[in-house]
Amino acid sequence: MSNHTTNRREFIKTASAAGAFLAVGLSGAGKILALSPFSLLGNEAEGEIELNTFILITADNQITLFNPRPEMGQGTFQSMPALIAEELEVSLSQVTVRITDGQPKYGWQQWVGGSNSVQGSWIPLRKVGAAAKEMLIHAAARRWKAAASDCYAENANVLHRPTGKSLTYGELVADASTLDVPKEPKLKDPKDFKIIGKSLPRPEIPSKVNGTALFGIDVSVPGMLYATVQHCPLIHGKLVSFNEAEVRQMPGVKHVFKVLRPMPHKSVEGVAVVADTFWQALKARQALQIEWDNTGYETISTEDYFAQARKKAAEMDGPSYDDAVGDFKAACKTAKKTVEAVYQTPFAAHAPIEPMNATAKVVGDKVEIWVPTQSPLGVKDDVSKHLGIPKENVNVHVIFMGGSFGRKSYHDFAVEAVLIAKQAGAPVKLIWTREDDMVNGPFRPGMINALKGGFDAQGKPIAWEHKITGASLNGQMEKLDLNGKVDDWAPETVDQNTSPYAIPNRRQAFIWQPTDIPVLWWRSVYASTNAFAQESFVDEMAHAAKKDPLDFRLELLKAQPRWINVLEILAEKTDYRRQRAAGKSIGIAIAHSFNTTAAWAVAVSKNAGGGVRIEKAVCVIDCGMVVNPDTVAAQTEGNAIMAMSAALKPGITFTAGEAQETNYHQYPLPSMGETPPIEVHIIPSQEAPGGIGEPGLPPFAPALFNAVFLATGKRVRTLPVDLGSV
Repeated sequence: MSNHTTNRREFIKTASAAGAFLAVGLSGAGKILALSPFSLLGNEAEGEIELNTFILITADNQITLFNPRPEMGQGTFQSMPALIAEELEVSLSQVTVRITDGQPKYGWQQWVGGSNSVQGSWIPLRKVGAAAKEMLIHAAARRWKAAASDCYAENANVLHRPTGKSLTYGELVADASTLDVPKEPKLKDPKDFKIIGKSLPRPEIPSKVNGTALFGIDVSVPGMLYATVQHCPLIHGKLVSFNEAEVRQMPGVKHVFKVLRPMPHKSVEGVAVVADTFWQALKARQALQIEWDNTGYETISTEDYFAQARKKAAEMDGPSYDDAVGDFKAACKTAKKTVEAVYQTPFAAHAPIEPMNATAKVVGDKVEIWVPTQSPLGVKDDVSKHLGIPKENVNVHVIFMGGSFGRKSYHDFAVEAVLIAKQAGAPVKLIWTREDDMVNGPFRPGMINALKGGFDAQGKPIAWEHKITGASLNGQMEKLDLNGKVDDWAPETVDQNTSPYAIPNRRQAFIWQPTDIPVLWWRSVYASTNAFAQESFVDEMAHAAKKDPLDFRLELLKAQPRWINVLEILAEKTDYRRQRAAGKSIGIAIAHSFNTTAAWAVAVSKNAGGGVRIEKAVCVIDCGMVVNPDTVAAQTEGNAIMAMSAALKPGITFTAGEAQETNYHQYPLPSMGETPPIEVHIIPSQEAPGGIGEPGLPPFAPALFNAVFLATGKRVRTLPVDLGSV
């Protein structure tokens, strides 16, 4: 497999030159279509139909699969073509993979996020592969004057069972391209899968190891200059003046000018320095003397934010989500015992290894941009909006991302690069420094979660309330007024659908705490903060009821067989009951997010000198059918590390309007020595695929701190915390 973005018109012309070819894709309505060279090239004046195409087979048997999902380390470079190849009956070693570039022909699902890639592509991409295979089989049957049922596909060939005759796909494309496309091609039975569900090497990994893989920060184009931007330390401060003339005289410097950083809720100005080399640009930036007007922003602090959110959580009921059942307040009045707790989780940076970068070229009203992005369509939208040009004038080259976790779906840096290139009159590569990335955000919002539960005289839970209090992604990014309203994104892992604990009187509520600190979805979004509170509180309720935390959950989830199965397998894999009977401190937690259920068991022990250490972490995950089990395990392990980081390492704090954590020395990641042995057990399943990039994260922290409580008797409710001090 090879990887490159493609100039669509040039590629189709090249393919056409090789002779007849077959291209199969989907219409906007989801119908499978065979495309002619003319329709692929596009001619709006001739009434071109907007199509997206994912398979192209040329007469010389070259097979190209188009991957609509950008690769940021989560494995889509393998999983998307695997879905097509499985049904097409080709191996991944027989194909070239091209990442799509945001052209409408490839559909609206050219993005990654929300653990959606396999979920959203599972049927559509398999249908495309199956349709092409059926067309090739029927073409061969016609040529041999045989029954199609006597023919089958294998390894990019169609074979005739009675005679053993065979033809390559390339030899059949001319005939196949004249056939009607099957509306509902037959998909393979999972028992016949040869690729899906198998632990196969990811083909892009060698290039990432040996340095030949192209990431955004590696891009080089002729005549390219380098840019860096000094943003205001207080994020929203206004630019008053800067020493342009002086800095302009420094070696290699070509331009010094103000530039806009567009964010969904506000746009702010910075000072861009453009030079022959990045080092020259950075040195010149360090010589800038800038006057900022920080009026109104110098009072921003995370301490004040959390104090206000806690106050609201204590004084306000907040609007309920519409899945409330029973009468929580009435049940609380009759409860023989109640339990209350408030949990706090910090603001968090995405901190991908590759900082923000983009390379842009602007000629007239045409833009060409090389960008590591989660959404080439989003880049097109944002660039066209800010430059006032048609979307089709924006040509996006999608590059491998060196991590993202949600950050590279927010295109402030990409638009900034385009604006700089336009003003510089030359191709420009913009690189944010690590400090730029860390202090400017956007961030995972810090949240307060307040919970209350009640028991009847028999010790059964009869009342439950979970109030989510804090910043709203919808409120900031969509500019919605959520005073007295719920944020529909916020209840992941705590609503009745994703948290089916059987408590007869139950409500979930949302209380908005606006902030000028920019916020964005972060790996698992609100689930990462909600689940810490909920699963910690489930343990607190179990302790109050004098029940084992596992038994307490099993009782409340007895009507949920898949959840019960996850917990029982977790108990089996960890020898939970025997280990707990022996006094071992094993904390558990379970959460459902992105259509996947994951449960962790974390074992800890007390250190002789104080504090605790993590001995082992075990995850059981029910994510339906999987494409590559190795990728599921890797993503789950990565989720554990990221959850550890957010729980145990410093969060992002603001004092006097300025972020205090500037780089990895103040915002560290867990080291190898701090990382415990991790086991991941995937439940075999024939259910539809769930997400995998995020669901392993939410239940890790509560499982850890439930174990800490068992070891120390101390209940951790505010993160982050140093395990050496508990």
